[in-house]
Amino acid sequence: MKRYKVGYTTGVFDLFHVGHLNILKRAKEQCEYLIVGVSTDELVMKYKKKKPVISHIDRMAILEGIKYVDKVIPQINRDKFEAWTHLNFDVMFVGDDWKGMPLFNDVEKKFSEVGVKLVYFPYTQGISSTIVKEKIKI
Repeated sequence: MKRYKVGYTTGVFDLFHVGHLNILKRAKEQCEYLIVGVSTDELVMKYKKKKPVISHIDRMAILEGIKYVDKVIPQINRDKFEAWTHLNFDVMFVGDDWKGMPLFNDVEKKFSEVGVKLVYFPYTQGISSTIVKEKIKI
C-alpha cells in the first residue's frame, strides 16, 4: 500500500526530459492516484516572461501518455492551495529547487493547517528545459 492516496504536482513540462520523468515516477511511487497540473501558455508568459516551445495542448497530451500520470489538468494560476480546494489531494510533490522560495513557504504553512504534506524531490542535476534549448540553440 502506498503512503498517500491522491498526489499532485505541477509544471510547465516544456521540452519533456528525464528530470520531468523522474519527478512523475517518484511521485507515483508514493501515491495511488497522481494528478498533474500543466501550466498554460498564458501563465508561463506571466511569470517566466517567455512562451513555451511546445503548446499547452501538446504538453498536456504528452503528460496524458505517461504511465505514472492518472489525470492531467490545466494549471491556470500558481495558487496551490486553491488547487487543493478543488482536487482534495493528500500530498503535493515539488522539485527541491523550489524549497525556501516564498511561494512554497506560504503553501507549506497553509497545507500543514489542513493536513496536506509537501514533499520535495531532489532536482535532477544537469538537465532542464533551458539547458535543452541552449543545446539546440533555440
